[in-house]
Amino acid sequence: MGDLTGPGITTRFRMEAADLGIPARTPDGRLLFVFGDTFEEARVGGGWWRSPVALYGYLPADGPVGWTAAVGGGHARQLRSYPHDGPTFSTVLPTDVITIGTDMYLHVAVHQGFGNVQWSEIWRSPDAGETWQPTAARFPGTLHGGLFQLLTWGLGEDGYVYVLSTGFQRNKPAILHRVPADRITDPSSYRPWGRRAGTWAWGNPPTAVLDGSVGEMCLRPLAGRWILTWFDAAGYRIDALVLDTPAALAGTPAANRVTLIRGGAWGQEDDAHVAQLYGGYVIPGSTLDDLHLTVSQWNTAAGWPYHVMHFRIRGLTGKT
Repeated sequence: MGDLTGPGITTRFRMEAADLGIPARTPDGRLLFVFGDTFEEARVGGGWWRSPVALYGYLPADGPVGWTAAVGGGHARQLRSYPHDGPTFSTVLPTDVITIGTDMYLHVAVHQGFGNVQWSEIWRSPDAGETWQPTAARFPGTLHGGLFQLLTWGLGEDGYVYVLSTGFQRNKPAILHRVPADRITDPSSYRPWGRRAGTWAWGNPPTAVLDGSVGEMCLRPLAGRWILTWFDAAGYRIDALVLDTPAALAGTPAANRVTLIRGGAWGQEDDAHVAQLYGGYVIPGSTLDDLHLTVSQWNTAAGWPYHVMHFRIRGLTGKT
């Protein structure tokens, strides 16, 4: 559909280079998109390093997402103040954001060099994403063998938040937890989904529910079902699964996966092939027949492109 960040698109927010763009519906009905490492100029390292930052936007009927404002005023400012490349950590990267009632919650991973997660934590916003404060929820980087560093979550109709998590290294499987929505900031209330003595149950030690080299993920309830999109690093593609419940992920055959976008070589891209792609987050307002995603791309050799794009996938229902 088009680029969402870059020169002339997000220049007015002093953020020409950014990735991720994780979307959520705010309590007051707007769309909030949360970005990772962000720079003023159109290149990685191009001045005024911030993470995370966020923009408010909207999903038009026939075009890419449009922007209305930045969190922090005229320019996109870091959601919480801290120095980058400090002695304890180098950057803080968002992994997912969720709205529960009148509050928004953002899970972030604290890195000392990319992929070296010291810990992760949950921030809360009581004002639709304008201000954020850390909660008491903090998770060691080594929790569950490093499988609770990068997560995605969705609120079910049963009052539970379902949490799918993995490591930040794109070489691990994913595990599943659930937590009552009103206890999302209480780490002791998270219950894993695991298999013991041939039986799956909540509270068993966590068992991998999604095998492979799992990267960025997005789990969302959608039209009475659930959709999971994720970056399959080994397969160099963004895949999707449609599920009746998150717990059904454990028994879903790999053949049910649908590839949405494939990786490709630089200079050989088209609508279905993107060089050095990652991410793949579902934009609110999507349906299974009209799915909208934010997809990131980073030319790690040149430092640019490093941006977020908007993709639209039609007719997913007929493929699942």
